Parts: sequence; C-alpha cells; structure tokens
Amino acid sequence: MKSNEGRIVGPASVQELERSKGEFVPSEVTRVYPKITEVPTRYNRKAVVILSGGMDSTTLLYDVLRQMEEVYPISFHYGQKHNREVNSAFDTCRKLGLPFKSLQIPLGLVAPSSLTSKDTDIPKGHYEDESMKQTVVPNRNMVFISFATAYAIGLGAEEVYYGAHGGDHAIYPDCRPEFVDAMSDVMRLCDYKEIKLQVPYLYWTKADILKRGTELGVDYSLTWTCYEGKELACGKCGACAERLEAFRDVGVEDPIKYKD
Repeated sequence: MKSNEGRIVGPASVQELERSKGEFVPSEVTRVYPKITEVPTRYNRKAVVILSGGMDSTTLLYDVLRQMEEVYPISFHYGQKHNREVNSAFDTCRKLGLPFKSLQIPLGLVAPSSLTSKDTDIPKGHYEDESMKQTVVPNRNMVFISFATAYAIGLGAEEVYYGAHGGDHAIYPDCRPEFVDAMSDVMRLCDYKEIKLQVPYLYWTKADILKRGTELGVDYSLTWTCYEGKELACGKCGACAERLEAFRDVGVEDPIKYKD
C-alpha cells in the first residue's frame, strides 16, 4: 500500500483503484483537444494531479488513475473559508491508497476574495451571475500550477493535471483556454525537459464530468463543493448551485447533505 502524507489519521485499510484499460487519455498538445477516445491508453508514466477535493478534480483523479502508473495528488490550504475541501481530498486519497501532499500558501493575504476574507460574505446565486466575480482568488491557478509543476519536476513526472471545465470560463480567468495555452508554453520551457499541462475537461460541462464520474465509480460522498465550508453545504452559493444543477441534469442523487 502506498503511504499517505499530510493529515495524520492512522493507518488506512484501502484497496488501490483497479487500473483497467479505460477510454481517458489527454491531448499530447494542449491546444489540440481530441475526444476522450481518440488516443491510445499509455502506461508506466507519472503524473501530478491538482486535487481540491471537489467534484471536478476528484473525477479527474479517478480518470488519470486509469491510465497512469504513478499518480501524485497535491492540495493547497490558501486561506479559503471552505478549507474542509482539503480534508475531502485527503479522504479520497486514503480511500484510493494514494500518497497525499498538501501545502500551506497564504494566498488570501495578498489576493483578497470573498473566499478568503472574513469581512466579505460569499455571494449567492449561479456562476453566471455578475456577483460571482467576488469569488475569484486572483492568480490562484497560476500559483497552484507552478507549485504542482515544481513537485512534478522533483518526482520526475511528465504531466500536471487540473480540472478546469467549461462552466468556469465565464467567471474565472485562470480557467479559460487562453490561460491554459499560455501556462502550457511556460511549462514546456521551465525545466530541462518538457512538462505537459493537461486539462482534459476544459470544454466539458459539470454534467459531463458527473456522467464520467458515475462511469468511473467516483465516491462523491467524499467530495466537498460549498464555498461556505460549514457542517452542511448551504445549497445557495454558486458552487452549490452548479453542483446541484449537474446532479439534476444527470438524474442521480447527490450523496452529500445540504442545509436547506
């Protein structure tokens, strides 16, 4: 069994996820986004996955496990109010028997947002609402990808994955295709060998990701989405609204509990 790093909870009795041949394979070049079934499955490769503990990155983790020999998740404490999402990331890694790395980055001290500021309330509504811009944490993904890239170089991994998707484009600048392309260029130059940035869900909806996750057997009861970060999900913030909409669209029951 692979060791777990991070939050100490004692030995975990888990089975590693069966790595059966699957359909998921990322594009070789970030600017080309083939359908998931177009590239043959590859093995004996290392990858780093940025794992927030939410639906998208958790589904991505399961997906990457189907075609990579060694997978190394990494999570970040950055001063977010919903810091419990990192515990969810750890719980998923423990279930899957994966090593877990978490880093403390005081991003909220220099890049204020409603997600990090105690003096600003989390806006309610849908992601497409103008008020959702208050939830932007400036430059967050560039920081996360940079640390994940350094981790990958240290491990000798060739690829870094993160779970940006089509529903993020309207609000979050660091989830848009232009940002992905620019970061991909930087990562090809930042080390002696090329590090690839893989964002296979970039044009998928949340419902698309959920459909994929149900096929993969993702345990969504271990994921956390709500920006409030309290005992129960609020069901009203942008993150909750998008999650609930996806479960309704796909026609499956959300296994987490909500306040209302």
